[in-house]
Amino acid sequence: MNKLSNETSPYLLQHVHNPVDWYPWGEEALNRAKEENKPILVSIGYSACHWCHVMERESFEDAATARLMNDNFINIKIDREERPDLDHIYMDAVQAMTGSGGWPLNVFLTPDKKPFYGGTYFPPQPAYNRASWKDTLLGVAQAFREKRNEIDAQAENLIAHLLQSNSFGIQQLPEQEIFAVAKVNEAVEALLKSADKEWGGFGRAPKFPQTFSIQFLLRNSIMPNASPEGKSIALLSLDKMIEGGIYDQVGGGFARYATDTEWLAPHFEKMLYDNALLVSTLSEAYLLTKKERYKEVIEETIGFIQRELLHPDGGFYAALDADSEGVEGKFYTWSKKEVDECLGNDAEIFCAYYDITDNGNWEHTNILRVKKIPAIFAVEKGIKVQELQLILEKGRNTLLVQREQRIRPLLDDKIILGWNALMNTALSKAFAATRQEQYRQLAVRNMNFLLDRFCTDKKNEFKHCWKNDKAKYPAFLDDYAYLIEALLHLQEITADTTWLSKAGEMAGYVIDQFSEEKTGMPAEAGQRHGFFYYTPAGQEDIIIRKKEVYDGAVPSGNAVMAYNLWRLSILLDRSDWRQRSMDMLAALGNAITRHPSSFGYWACLLQEVIGGTNEIAVVGEDYGELVGEILSHYIPHRVLMAASEENPKFPLLLAKRNKDEKTTIYCCRNYTCASPVFSAEGLTSLINKGQNQ
Repeated sequence: MNKLSNETSPYLLQHVHNPVDWYPWGEEALNRAKEENKPILVSIGYSACHWCHVMERESFEDAATARLMNDNFINIKIDREERPDLDHIYMDAVQAMTGSGGWPLNVFLTPDKKPFYGGTYFPPQPAYNRASWKDTLLGVAQAFREKRNEIDAQAENLIAHLLQSNSFGIQQLPEQEIFAVAKVNEAVEALLKSADKEWGGFGRAPKFPQTFSIQFLLRNSIMPNASPEGKSIALLSLDKMIEGGIYDQVGGGFARYATDTEWLAPHFEKMLYDNALLVSTLSEAYLLTKKERYKEVIEETIGFIQRELLHPDGGFYAALDADSEGVEGKFYTWSKKEVDECLGNDAEIFCAYYDITDNGNWEHTNILRVKKIPAIFAVEKGIKVQELQLILEKGRNTLLVQREQRIRPLLDDKIILGWNALMNTALSKAFAATRQEQYRQLAVRNMNFLLDRFCTDKKNEFKHCWKNDKAKYPAFLDDYAYLIEALLHLQEITADTTWLSKAGEMAGYVIDQFSEEKTGMPAEAGQRHGFFYYTPAGQEDIIIRKKEVYDGAVPSGNAVMAYNLWRLSILLDRSDWRQRSMDMLAALGNAITRHPSSFGYWACLLQEVIGGTNEIAVVGEDYGELVGEILSHYIPHRVLMAASEENPKFPLLLAKRNKDEKTTIYCCRNYTCASPVFSAEGLTSLINKGQNQ
């Protein structure tokens, strides 16, 4: 075994028996590189990554290849989910060098950790217009020996580029220019230009869910004079994903992305964060439309997460692999013969509905998908919709039981703070949409798990991931940002201000530990852009501190913190936090509205800042019932607090309000308070009236 044997990451443990002399990232490997003056090979991946497994089988398990690596390099394996900070730095370097990136990520460093060459997947023999891995190793080793000066210069240039990228997109537009309704309309138009109007989604294959863009269009649909096309595209995208193979028709839950235009063929890995973000978005879609299928998919997806990703103590595991038995998707696909044998007389209807054929719809096997809605399909088959639904439900349950007999994909059982926080927010939003008490209870249980298991001895300081009763690595900006967001949602559905107070404390900690230094502008300008670094102050094993502003598979930590500060400024009366949030938006300028698919979460915040936040307070003995009714209405741009009596500690629950006999709803917006109302319907009428004025 190599030096990975004491690690807890499933991805690193997969490489323990490689003949490669792998090290984890740390002082031992880094010091050895300096002592021996050897280049460092850093190979980054994650357990659910299909091509990571392929490269391991082809190259890292090969003895001759391993000798080349061991003789010429200090070899370090990194789980990108454990160390996203390192992944961000070295991914940006490889993208700068090659124009593309992905995993596995293989990057060569000088002994002082500076990148000078890299790429993604390398085949064992030259193929796909790619050099072989062996040829690459030999070429890099020779260049390091014979052209060291050039390599050092290349590394310094890359570091300069990475530092410069921290300022990308910063334009500092005047507030009156960025905070205009026209800017939101510009973002909507940009999204609609890239929308697939037949199959939903944005851009070409491979297709990712892009939940932030969908959320933005859903929220925009309730604004005055909104284009109906935006809402149509958002709902079409959700519908086509739900009907496609990217959604697990048998067991619930979504795969990472689709490799085709029609959402049929997914990359079969199932990630916690994708499912969390889709549950959040579907909860908003259900509140907006009351379409029953959205509620069903919320329940099915959370059911999958509880069944397959839930730790006994309330945390959520990271992911399920795409492969089983060395074959991608084998666990999830079916032959028609298998289905016929399992379902008997019901097989004909079931197979026709889910596009299951003898020849298969994907690589000679079948991925279940829906091509016609139940009402149309039932008419064509001459049966009642209710009868069809019973056949389908019975068939899915039978196949799920049968599927459990198969060899399962690998479970990545580490628990990541930020991803759990995203799931916590999803549970709060699912409770608001469905009123299922179990979701609220699970959210509270999960939050208590996170606050207990990830904390350190220092107040408000957390670790990034946890496994086997051990928390590791300092938490990153995303972890804190998502956790604050989850606490704010939890406060709304529980009316427990403890969660709000904790969110405020943690926001202060983030400001203290993650804020950017002064930007080099003249001292008299006194101006910062307000952004946050990805890593905390004092972390010493990275070559630079990066500022991430783009939304990727998960939202930008800076975007979420800007949103957190905006809402906390209202809830805790912090005008300085409000201004910082607006400064961050203004600093990105036109990037948000011209490229909303990369800044979708920012666009949602911009939309709320321009339109105004509904500041809702419910005060009185029966606040619980009224809060539930309010939550069941679609009011995305809001903060909500409730209590049995007035609480002067929180601005929304100010003392000296009129003492009404009935539990009362107060709503303010854009520095103006409306007359109190006494029902959720009265509140929505008030809000709609205010929006249209």
